[in-house]
Amino acid sequence: MSVNKVILVGNVGKDPVVRYFEKGAAKATFPLATSESYTNQQGETITTTEWHNIVLWRALAEVAEKTVKKGSQVYVVGKIKTRSYVDKDGNNKYITEILADAMLLLDKKQVSTTPAQQAEAEKTQMSGKDAPGPELNEPPVPYQPENEDDLPF
Repeated sequence: MSVNKVILVGNVGKDPVVRYFEKGAAKATFPLATSESYTNQQGETITTTEWHNIVLWRALAEVAEKTVKKGSQVYVVGKIKTRSYVDKDGNNKYITEILADAMLLLDKKQVSTTPAQQAEAEKTQMSGKDAPGPELNEPPVPYQPENEDDLPF
């Protein structure tokens, strides 16, 4: 058995580039930066940044075109894909990309963007209502008795 699954949370480096192909298929690409910080032995905070090439297809690409901007924070789920090509000088080049299956915009106004969620959001928008976004639920407040007589022990 093998698994090829990637989960990334990072900041978009450039506005998505969207291309439309015959039969209307859309492809969006954008760079995503993920950063990691640690403190070295001298007490200095060191931050390293990895750049990932994100690729979105069809409805997800169209959603990215409308909602994702440079600087946006996004949550991406997908798989790693490496492809090769020959450049104009005849050299073999390799590129590693993340083919996204789902994406969630983590900015102030959140937009769910799995294909199924996008279809539901479009239906809601057509009916004139705002599209529902995921809500953050606060943990329940633990029981606090008003006086000591209410204590169970």
